[in-house]
Amino acid sequence: MESKYAGLKVWLDGRIVPYEKAVVPILTHSLQYGSGIFEGIRAYDTGKGTVIFRLKDHVKRFMNSMKIYYMHIDYSEEDIMNAILKVVKANKLSSCYIRPFAFYNSDAIGVSPKGKKISTYIAAVPFGAYFGAGKEKGIRCKVSSWHRINSLILPPQAKASGNYINSILASMEAAASGMDEAILTAINGYVAEGPGENIFVVENNKLITPSRESDILLGITRDTVIMAAEGLGIEVVERSIHKEELYTADELFFAGTAAEITPIVSVDSIQVGSGKPGPITKIIAERYSSIVTGKDKEYSDWLTYV
Repeated sequence: MESKYAGLKVWLDGRIVPYEKAVVPILTHSLQYGSGIFEGIRAYDTGKGTVIFRLKDHVKRFMNSMKIYYMHIDYSEEDIMNAILKVVKANKLSSCYIRPFAFYNSDAIGVSPKGKKISTYIAAVPFGAYFGAGKEKGIRCKVSSWHRINSLILPPQAKASGNYINSILASMEAAASGMDEAILTAINGYVAEGPGENIFVVENNKLITPSRESDILLGITRDTVIMAAEGLGIEVVERSIHKEELYTADELFFAGTAAEITPIVSVDSIQVGSGKPGPITKIIAERYSSIVTGKDKEYSDWLTYV
């Protein structure tokens, strides 16, 4: 069966190769045990060229995730950034989703990765709205029965493949309930995040978002929203959030590289606010779009032109 990405080019261990030729054995360690490290990055069409949003910050987190998992590659942050630029250029994509991935490229059986080769792979693929029409209309969520991982179990600050089994279970449970997405709570019961997104509550014209202590991934889009909101004069509070605050919020939205700014219009079948994307969510979404497409010059240093 032909892949929908056939014809694209990727970067593998220092070389640009066709997507269909960048293959690994089915027993590869990172496929069997979830030991890969990845990032998700977006590039946008500005009308004056393609820009990659917060490239340096994403690559830094990529390298930090590897450090947490005792992984080392023979490429610097600068090497990875240059490789990402090469891949986007090679595919002539005006906008895309970029996936750097470091993994144990060995089919030797055994949990321990000691002595196994680490390869680095970078793909750039066409990518639209993660939640489709939900990006504009809003999505329906379910608070998952699964809790978010914490540092006693797995490092939540690392974007490791295995960490996301937790997210997959929550997403599948939400889908089985007829919902669009899940919301996970930390082991202490406080709200953590979505399977691949940070969450924001709007209450009395303030933005409230779970703090680091809720076992969240400190998302780059989350940081962007906080800085953009403060620039607009909107107060932002980072604190623990009780589950029931989701039901009584004026507005809710997810923020993430793939999800961008996605309104949440119901939680556990309880309508949030008016049941439609609210005014603060719309303001943040418009500002975010303006920033990532280069229209807002105040944040131009976050953009890397291809």
